[in-house]
Amino acid sequence: MASRQLDAVFAALADSTRRAILARLASGDASVNELAAPFAMSQPAISKHLKVLERAGLISRGRDAQRRPRRLEARRLAEANRWLERYRQFWEGNFQRLDSLLEEMKTKEKKRGRKKR
Repeated sequence: MASRQLDAVFAALADSTRRAILARLASGDASVNELAAPFAMSQPAISKHLKVLERAGLISRGRDAQRRPRRLEARRLAEANRWLERYRQFWEGNFQRLDSLLEEMKTKEKKRGRKKR
C-alpha cells in the first residue's frame, strides 16, 4: 500500500465516529440517513465523515434508484492490517524472548534455592 493511502486510512480510522460508521457498514450497506441516526450531529457533518472514509478507500457509494447506499470496502482495511501485522510479529518475537528469559531466570532461582538448604 502506498504511503499516502496508508496515511489516509489511518487518519480516517483515528476518529471514533468514522470507526462506528465502518462497524455499522460491516453488517451491510446503509444510506446516509441510516448511518447518521445513532449520532447527535447534522447530516452535513456525517457527510464530511463519509467523504473522509471514501477518500481513504474504506467505503464506496452505490446507486439504488433514489438511494445512494454506502458500502464497506474491506480491501483497504486488509492492506492496513497487513502493514500492522509486521509489527505484531515483531512484538510477538520480543514477548517470546522475554518469556524464555523469565523462564530461565525462574529455573536458576529454583536451583539456587535448593543449594541453600
